[in-house]
Amino acid sequence: MRLSALLDTDALGLRLLSGEDELDRTVRGVMTTDLRDPSRYLTGGELVLTGLAWRHGPADSEPFVRLLSTAGVAALAAGNAGIGTIPQDLVDACARHRLPLFSVDERVAFATITEYVVRQVSGERAGDLAAVVDRHRRLMSAGAGGGGPEAVLDLLGSDLDLRAWVLSSTGREIAGAGQPLPAPVRAELAGAQQAASRTGRPAPYRTAAQSGRVYSLFPVRTGTDAGADVRATVLSDWFLAVEADAGEWPAERLELLRGVTLLIGVERERRDASRAVRRRLATEVFELVRGGAAPSEIGARLRAAAPVLLPGGGAPPQWQIVVARVDWADAGAEAPPGPVARALLEELLADPAEPGAEAADRVAVAVAEDRAMALVPLEPAGRGALGSPAGADGSAGSPGSPGSAGAPNSPNSPASAGAAGSRGSTKRAPGHAPAAPASAASPASGDSGNPPDGEPVALRADLLLAAVRGPLARGLAEDGRLTIGVSAAVDSPEGLRGALEEARHARRVAAARPGRVCVAGHDELASHVLLLPFVPDDVRRAFTARLLDPLRAYDRRHRAELIPTLEAFLECDGSWTRCASRLHLHVNTLRYRIGRIEQLTGRDLARLEDKLDFFLALRMS
Repeated sequence: MRLSALLDTDALGLRLLSGEDELDRTVRGVMTTDLRDPSRYLTGGELVLTGLAWRHGPADSEPFVRLLSTAGVAALAAGNAGIGTIPQDLVDACARHRLPLFSVDERVAFATITEYVVRQVSGERAGDLAAVVDRHRRLMSAGAGGGGPEAVLDLLGSDLDLRAWVLSSTGREIAGAGQPLPAPVRAELAGAQQAASRTGRPAPYRTAAQSGRVYSLFPVRTGTDAGADVRATVLSDWFLAVEADAGEWPAERLELLRGVTLLIGVERERRDASRAVRRRLATEVFELVRGGAAPSEIGARLRAAAPVLLPGGGAPPQWQIVVARVDWADAGAEAPPGPVARALLEELLADPAEPGAEAADRVAVAVAEDRAMALVPLEPAGRGALGSPAGADGSAGSPGSPGSAGAPNSPNSPASAGAAGSRGSTKRAPGHAPAAPASAASPASGDSGNPPDGEPVALRADLLLAAVRGPLARGLAEDGRLTIGVSAAVDSPEGLRGALEEARHARRVAAARPGRVCVAGHDELASHVLLLPFVPDDVRRAFTARLLDPLRAYDRRHRAELIPTLEAFLECDGSWTRCASRLHLHVNTLRYRIGRIEQLTGRDLARLEDKLDFFLALRMS
């Protein structure tokens, strides 16, 4: 029931003192209290009745109202028996926190209000259950009538007062009714959904976001998911996020929400079926490229693909290629790497600024050799979602993100996954990232700012990683790994073969890094980073042990921090003053440590060759 209905009930003796704009709030319960802090007993949506016994002075009103507002109560009703009027400090505090405040006529007992609210709320719940069958019919009608997920979510809002969103595995909003969720919340919910799915627990999954709101997550299943290994779909599944605690719902309402997910699953199946044409186009193009076909033949196939991937796009776009592989421990045929990676790329490369099930239609993905290969058209900036600069909802992480999930960007860790300003390294990152919003795209020419209209916007590997590593790492858990390589942008059929090789080699560079989610860009292939993955493991171990083991042993015995000192010295390009300042050491102490490193290893850090050897050893360790 709504607050406005309570106010219109004369028998309750309520008079509105503040919060006229909030009368459409729903009342889900009632509580009487005179505790200074009743928040532990509140679950949200209550009408709180109080006799103001907790108030000993004007300063008490602000903290009391703040606690109620944080707990999500619907309104506060204060009795004025014995005090005449409601204190102005309480009225002002409620106005500041946008908490509706009522005064209760002294002739009306709190028990009368409590009995009325309980009776009305119970009656509405009974009405909910009686209307389940009718709602099912209406929801089915909405889904079949072409309204899509939005029509279903609108009915959830109007009939059950539930705010809900359909999200992808990367946190992209596919459908929603009302205000969009912030990108960090979407990322958090996507990770929670995947982590819960991996446990095998029955849905819905209840999670409390950092915002303090509670959400219930319902996986969206399709007919092909029945009985399948969860790892085959967990990285590309959709799910329904409902802003409510489903743990308190009756079985009938839970069944209704499961029916909603089935309707959304039908939409998902329709969307997957529509991708068949794009998958076939990608397969044909990549077969020509890998088979050494003439550029004219490849060009003809690209011209045929462009209208499908970019309807009404006009001039042929530039292209990028993304190669990905998902590996599971002991998954076998239950979760094959190629199809799993293909489904993931189709969700991953969907444009975050264009909600909806069709946002991925610009990407064509094929499978070969247990890898997924995506053909990504790049539109000029300002002409289409894939090629536009990120807007306010741009959801990538910051441009300096490291090249593997959880790995620090230091000399003994993997290199940053793509330089922030490199040519054609990545598009504006799909999905969302927990980090501060920033563009995940760069002009193909390398300017890290927003490109002018007409200049293609290319995928960047580092921001692609920042956008998705949070949720996907939770889905990969302890037995999965995702590696991705991103090519440069090319504008001719002759360049596609080189782009494919770039993306394949970049993926191998990513695979040589630690972490559950690793991405590398083409710009790293012109670096020593390209060579490191191909050094045999026994050679790698022998090389690093010869240089670093004496330092590690000394650090263990003396806590001398020689390894961190060596890292900082190389990062500062051998500058004594900059390194000493960075480590908060006196220069003489730094010189002593470097001298000890040279003594233990027999190397001279004044020589370029020895600096390079130490640098590579730290990178390979």
